[in-house]
Amino acid sequence: MGCNASAKTQPNIILILTDDQPYGYLSVTGNKIAQTPNIDQLANKGMLFTNAHVTSAICTPSRVSILLSQYERKHGVNFNSGTAVSKNSWENSYPMLMKKAGYFTGWVGKNHVPLGENGYKSGIIENSFDYWYASQGHMKFYPKDSFPIFKEAENDTQLEIVSEGISDFMDTNEHKFERAITFLDARPKDKPFMLSINLNLPHGAGAREMAQRDSDDDIYKSLFRDRDIPLPKHYVAKDDITTPKLSAELLHAEDRQVGYSYVNEEDTVKEMLIRQNQAMVGIDRLVKNLRDELKAHNVDDNTIIIFSSDHGLFMGEHGLGGKAFCYEKATHVPLIIYDPRKKPTNATNNALVQSIDIAPTILAYAGVKSPKSYQGEDLTGFYQGQKQTKRQYSFSENLWSNHFGNPRCESIQNDEWKYIRYYENNNLSANKKVKFGKKLGMKTGSVLYGQHDNDIFEYREFVEGPLNGEPAVFEELYHLSNDPEELTNLATSAQHKAMLNKLRKDWMTKLKSARGQGAPDVVRYTVDSK
Repeated sequence: MGCNASAKTQPNIILILTDDQPYGYLSVTGNKIAQTPNIDQLANKGMLFTNAHVTSAICTPSRVSILLSQYERKHGVNFNSGTAVSKNSWENSYPMLMKKAGYFTGWVGKNHVPLGENGYKSGIIENSFDYWYASQGHMKFYPKDSFPIFKEAENDTQLEIVSEGISDFMDTNEHKFERAITFLDARPKDKPFMLSINLNLPHGAGAREMAQRDSDDDIYKSLFRDRDIPLPKHYVAKDDITTPKLSAELLHAEDRQVGYSYVNEEDTVKEMLIRQNQAMVGIDRLVKNLRDELKAHNVDDNTIIIFSSDHGLFMGEHGLGGKAFCYEKATHVPLIIYDPRKKPTNATNNALVQSIDIAPTILAYAGVKSPKSYQGEDLTGFYQGQKQTKRQYSFSENLWSNHFGNPRCESIQNDEWKYIRYYENNNLSANKKVKFGKKLGMKTGSVLYGQHDNDIFEYREFVEGPLNGEPAVFEELYHLSNDPEELTNLATSAQHKAMLNKLRKDWMTKLKSARGQGAPDVVRYTVDSK
């Protein structure tokens, strides 16, 4: 997989991954509320990819795709898949390959990827790193309330606790957190390092937990509360929807997770926007603290920083809430690569790139060859304008279709066009399940969450059905260069029939490529298996 790395020749690499952060949430990408000068500086001195898209706009499959450089259709892990990443597959994740190449590896923040037959309780992922200071599942805004590993932190709030973890990882004398999982007393000075920072903000659930405690920083209590927060463009309150973006047969909006009900009314969506923008300021400060830490340890001039998000989030645009769609607000994310050793040819790049490109890029910077299982592209050459992507289309999909009403869909897009296709949505209603469950004395959480063995087979049909001829029940065609906000569906336009037919054909080619060959390398992970 490559030769051993040397601290003198190999760069340190840091990946910062936020949660629920759409492309436009940085001031450098158009945010008019929060200012993010430290992240902006990474973009301005490095390279901002303006046309980066995730492969799946939902937390777990997106993060697995980033770790393994595979489309969900190939890796086969989602909330409804009844499966977890196998230990064998994990060996080809970028953290494991970096460790094998001689890097000192760390993971700080949260993990949202089940690994092994016991998933989050297997202990495999914690013991894969030289330094581990993270939660399993949602980290919460106040992590100490739920996770003993964070009890020693001085702060109470998520981003500040993560900053403490970063400082502890960087220490070359002695780690101060006894609860952190460490295999060496401190970070060796003579080894390059790879640090993954996984945040749980500005995630809607995390922002919803913000309680303005006395111990909170003023950022999380008063910032932006004196501002008239504008509603998102094309926002439609629930009671004002006359023509839904998607029909009731496709999107069962009444079953949407209650955590997204804030999009229904103007006042509640504005409150969530305040909280999300407060979180963005906190994230920007974390980046400043990180860079200060790198400078204090004299490694700032040899540390590459990559910044991105696992997906976007709808805030009531077109009346939609949540993620798990193939629209731009859900799939389009920022991707920044900052390499202090080089000056990029241009500060921005509009190449068609995807989240599966992150792992091969990390490995390339370390001089490590990507395994054949990877489906992404190495982006290091873009920094000096040495190459353009071989990708004709980006591909996104949503296979998380269950009682919460989301539709199955897939999309391909290039600089000019996007094609989306949807499949029959026969999922049982979450509300009906809960209602009947209560009559039997069942708790809502046990009714709505947790996968059973039967779900494995349904998910596999979701994956393979379109490849075996399952018809689309609805299609969308958007001329992105003229209609970037996806307002006018041209799928039924006679004028654009030739383009629709071309994209239908190209969709199947891309679908087959995304699926790849062979069975998914997963293990059974259900309520029944546990």
